[in-house]
Amino acid sequence: MFLGIDIGTSAVKVICTDGTTILASATADLTVQSPHPGWSEQDPEAWWSATCAALAEVGAAVSLGQVAAVGLSGQMHGAVLLDAAQKVLRPAILWNDSRSTEDCGSLQAALPEIGSVAGVLPLPGFTAPKLMWVAREEPQVQARIAHVLLPKDYIGLRLHGALVTDRSDAAGTLWLDQAVRDWSPAVAEASATDLAWLPRLADGHDVVGQIAASAAAETGLPTGIPVVAGGGDAATGAVSLGATEAGRGFISLGTSGQLFVTGDAYHPNPAKFVHAFAHTVPGRWYQMAAMLNGARPIAWLAGQLQISAGEVVALAESADPNRVPIFLPYLTGERSPHGDPHIRAGFFGLEDTTSRAALCRAVVEAVAFTFADAVDSFGDTVAGLPHLAAIGGGSKSPFVLQLIANATGQRIGRTVGSDAGPAMGAARLAACGVGAMSLSDLGQQPDVADWFDPTSDPALNNRLQRYRALYQALKPLR
Repeated sequence: MFLGIDIGTSAVKVICTDGTTILASATADLTVQSPHPGWSEQDPEAWWSATCAALAEVGAAVSLGQVAAVGLSGQMHGAVLLDAAQKVLRPAILWNDSRSTEDCGSLQAALPEIGSVAGVLPLPGFTAPKLMWVAREEPQVQARIAHVLLPKDYIGLRLHGALVTDRSDAAGTLWLDQAVRDWSPAVAEASATDLAWLPRLADGHDVVGQIAASAAAETGLPTGIPVVAGGGDAATGAVSLGATEAGRGFISLGTSGQLFVTGDAYHPNPAKFVHAFAHTVPGRWYQMAAMLNGARPIAWLAGQLQISAGEVVALAESADPNRVPIFLPYLTGERSPHGDPHIRAGFFGLEDTTSRAALCRAVVEAVAFTFADAVDSFGDTVAGLPHLAAIGGGSKSPFVLQLIANATGQRIGRTVGSDAGPAMGAARLAACGVGAMSLSDLGQQPDVADWFDPTSDPALNNRLQRYRALYQALKPLR
């Protein structure tokens, strides 16, 4: 058996699998703190507590003593700052934090070619500008930094004691020279970062440590079992779908959203804020549109209406599409394709007859529209794909997937076990790391459970055009 541990934003997910079938799974919820506007933070200790809780739940269903290897996955870009004793210096600054906007401009001015080196232009979600903010605003913290880790790698440290990351997660820091797949001294210097702070680099299937006795006591995992490096959640999601081979693509619909296409060469496209990053497997890169809001607006509206996310989608499906307002979903700004940390969410076209169902429909449609914008930003790259696989919690809804198919014009395939996503990919990397699977085996694609073919919807297309026009109209008011 193999374990995959995914450190998400809203929850830690653990699955146990034989490499194909999920034998047990568990989640433990997390919360995000926002002490100031635009800030998004979490306590790394909360990730560890949630990991231990989820492992305990899985251990009640299967014997953790039978686990042969562990793989890690996690939210990308988070800055986990440690001192020389490997103690956390401050709450982790997350991927959807926008405090370092000013620093992004400074970084690009200092290194104009950074988009071609790092695969994307500087945006406040990435790790490097966060370190510049810390140097500027918290010099007492910056003076004590000895190590910088990413979220999943902090859990790796707690499990096996090594300071290491994989290349796909490193890719999301801006510090990685994507073409050579190694740390860039130029980007580090321009971003107030000492190269000595950065962890060792590995491929996702590389064994980087073994479960330490202290971790075994807290988690129930056997001492000494191998732990592989794993990957950032986008890359491990790809592994779960067999998207380790060129010409395969998928959409991921979680708290954030991604459109991901694998290739066998590095092709940066920074002008469109399409990320060109190293994959977690050797010899592969990927292009990705990253939408900060994903399915998050659905959860946000559910909270405001005091109903579940599923009820939001059900109400949306019942709404009269001819009486639906337009919703901009940019609760935390937007990355792809706008690169705009300042824009915010809002409804337009409300009437005194606007119903709860219409509000729900507007929010759900906006999620589909973000994917339509993402597809357009890729140009012909996506047009040549036979279909896009779908993973993530938001992929459970046929209504949402059909809206995405209609808005994008792309055929969508929901795979078997689509909600396992990155945790399954991490477990497959663990299996590969101990020889139970080969790198070519990782390219095996799961069966498609449901197909969603695009259908013509002139009214939806009209609302998409109004949605795009509304963003352009409001952009100067940010």
